[in-house]
Amino acid sequence: MSDALDPNEPLPETATIAHEHPDVTGGWLRPSVFGAMDGLVSNFALVMGVSGGSDGTKPVLLAGLAGLAAGAFSMAAGEYTSVASQSEFAMAQIDIERREIERNGPAEEAELAAMYVDKGVEEDTAREVASQIHRNVDNAVGVHSREEFGVDANDLASPRLAAASSFFAFALGALVPLLPLLLGVEALWPIVALSLAGLFACGALVTHLTERSWWFGGIRQLLLGGAAASVTYLIGHLVGISLG
Repeated sequence: MSDALDPNEPLPETATIAHEHPDVTGGWLRPSVFGAMDGLVSNFALVMGVSGGSDGTKPVLLAGLAGLAAGAFSMAAGEYTSVASQSEFAMAQIDIERREIERNGPAEEAELAAMYVDKGVEEDTAREVASQIHRNVDNAVGVHSREEFGVDANDLASPRLAAASSFFAFALGALVPLLPLLLGVEALWPIVALSLAGLFACGALVTHLTERSWWFGGIRQLLLGGAAASVTYLIGHLVGISLG
């Protein structure tokens, strides 16, 4: 009995794809993750630095709010420019590929067939596949772009989405060390405790997208962010003494 699948029969359950991949190129994940991390670490360090060099909570709160606003707008502007420039560069390369296919189609078709042969496809099959792909210029441009430089014109990151994600994520992270001050707490330890807890939570959350264990990611981020805040507090304290 042949084990070959009948093309007229549906695939068996064992052949069903049982997993899905998250969106890794949509433009929101990286700026959201790094925006939240950066907002929490930078504003925690800023608040600690001002606390170390001043008396009272008013200067600390003012500096923290200014740091939140400035950082969020800066992150959004930088992310927008970065993603927009990257997309524009990708589209320029796609336009170059289109012109080359329109001008020298047979050579581009042969090049595509050679790529498939290198991937393990039989030469006759590779030539047939390349020929069918090149029947439509838009299809050929899309395939060549993905194969040659890994770009899909329909899957480019959105600059607006990246900027918005970065802005709100940074603001959310930067708000954490300010919450005790906004609630009228004047002691320093609630700021430290809440910020360290936030650092651990962010580090642990990120590991859901990687192969690291949650406790490793949490402790790593806690130590890095805590070290930055400690050094900044010491610098603020020394500067406060010298200015006093």
